[in-house]
Amino acid sequence: MTPLRIANCSGFFGDRVSAATEMVEGGPIDVLTGDWLAELTMYILHKTKERSGGYARTFMTQLEAVLPTCMERNITIVSNAGGLNPQGLALAVRELARRQGLDIRVASVGGDDITSRVPELQAAGEHFINLDTGEPLPAGAPLVTANAYLGARPIADALAAGAQVVVTGRVTDASVIVGPAMHAFGWADHDLGPIAGAVVAGHVIECGAQCCGGNYAFFEEIPGAERIGFPIAEVAADGSSVITKHPGTGGAVSVGTVTAQLLYEIGGPRYLSPDAVARFDSIRLSQEGPDRVRIAPVTGEAPPSTLKVTANLDAGYRNSMTLAITGAQVAEKATMAAAAVWAGVPGGRATFDETAEDLSGDLTGHGMAYLRLSVRGDDERAVGRAFSGAVVETSLSSYPGIFFTSAPSGAQGVAHYWPTTVAADAVTPIVECEGTPVVRSPRSDVVADAQVEITPAALPDVPGGETVTVPLWMLVGARSGDKGGHANIGLWADSEPVAAWLDRCLDVARLRTLLPEVADFEVTRYSLANLWAVNFMVSGILGWGVASNLRIDTQAKGLGELLRSKSVVVPAALLHQGKPALRLAAHLAAAGSPNEGAHA
Repeated sequence: MTPLRIANCSGFFGDRVSAATEMVEGGPIDVLTGDWLAELTMYILHKTKERSGGYARTFMTQLEAVLPTCMERNITIVSNAGGLNPQGLALAVRELARRQGLDIRVASVGGDDITSRVPELQAAGEHFINLDTGEPLPAGAPLVTANAYLGARPIADALAAGAQVVVTGRVTDASVIVGPAMHAFGWADHDLGPIAGAVVAGHVIECGAQCCGGNYAFFEEIPGAERIGFPIAEVAADGSSVITKHPGTGGAVSVGTVTAQLLYEIGGPRYLSPDAVARFDSIRLSQEGPDRVRIAPVTGEAPPSTLKVTANLDAGYRNSMTLAITGAQVAEKATMAAAAVWAGVPGGRATFDETAEDLSGDLTGHGMAYLRLSVRGDDERAVGRAFSGAVVETSLSSYPGIFFTSAPSGAQGVAHYWPTTVAADAVTPIVECEGTPVVRSPRSDVVADAQVEITPAALPDVPGGETVTVPLWMLVGARSGDKGGHANIGLWADSEPVAAWLDRCLDVARLRTLLPEVADFEVTRYSLANLWAVNFMVSGILGWGVASNLRIDTQAKGLGELLRSKSVVVPAALLHQGKPALRLAAHLAAAGSPNEGAHA
């Protein structure tokens, strides 16, 4: 059976608008998908619902450019851009089709929004335990959104009803890829292996250009990086897939770029979804050809009996301002400035629930440094004008050379992110096609077997002999990101000797030494020897999540690169062959003088 060519045109709300046209016009595809819903997006859509309609309007901009061509070429469109209002987006799509003279069938998938049902579900025994902290959701909490992550089966049902465009609310990121594959190949719920394979393919392409070299650790190895192409997953009937992109587009699809995306925002090797658990410790990658990476095999397990829920609680306001510091005595100037600001706020620093002082930039006194002051609290006026006014008022009474990097702003509303679960049988997906309810296919029995035992990939012994000190970036790549209040740091090698060192030598203790920023947090380490990778989960480093924490890097996107900048003592043999040897040679050649040489 011919593989199903599933393309992606969006990795987040705000991605490249032209990507839909590029994917439709760049070569043959069967399905056009996109992901608009990051954990923060539901809260953003709540705050902007009056003007946005509760859905991602940029989807409509993309759709207007490609809908006629997609219908002409029989390209199915599946998107989670419906956000908080998938039915409203379906109506907007029908209106667009009418204006374009098209007769199409549009379906919506909802039922994920359980916000109004939370008190009823609590009364029935659901405790909505916070997955990060273990706390139960307090009764009467200031809940503004609560959406369960639906699976792919409702999307497959909509397609079976004849829908040509399917828009959803909160489904898992991979579901927009898994659903079309389920429909095309007729997978039953118990076809866990094929479904798990599609889940992995979905996880790889749902973030758009990232798996084609975007945000890649070894960015200098990516051709055409000024305009990286978007990905295609060629999914086969057995669930195996090939990740590729259209010919002539920028970027690269390699084992490295796919590995980087596999490590993005994951926890342990059991990757949960409502349709199947994909065992990431079973995945094998192989370079099938230029810009073609095969993913096979993938082991699947029965899905959990619960659905993940993204909930957001109103959590007051936050604000920040950044002061530039030039010249010498950086620390002294920063101390003086912060003291002046806190003294200028009525009630002082204690006025706020949380404050932060972050000093960054050139701290040597020979360049530019930056002092970022941040606050969070329930009083909108105090967090807004009282704070920013106190900063501005120091303009003529602070350290020499003071200036601000931006104008003062008002308070920004923030959310307390509450990741939790709900019983799967407590949530009923609502599928409508052309305004008519779609009868859901009955769920077949899936035996909840024990976890499958995966034999770890064999790695060689770590080389012995003399050692050298090198920056970690010469040896491994990294990708980091947010998981609610946690952050993950995935590291991978592209040579077998380095993979052995990474698997056996870079443990939690060494991570804490290299990266003091994580020293005060619980860290869990997972080995993924089959991918020549390890993954660290840093618990609690992002507080209440991206929507409320006061870190400069609210989503921990830079944590992996910060780690790669650190120097490590390793066996010299790790740098004798493969890409690490090439990187060392290039670094030495670029050093230019003995004072700028590599640490080798």
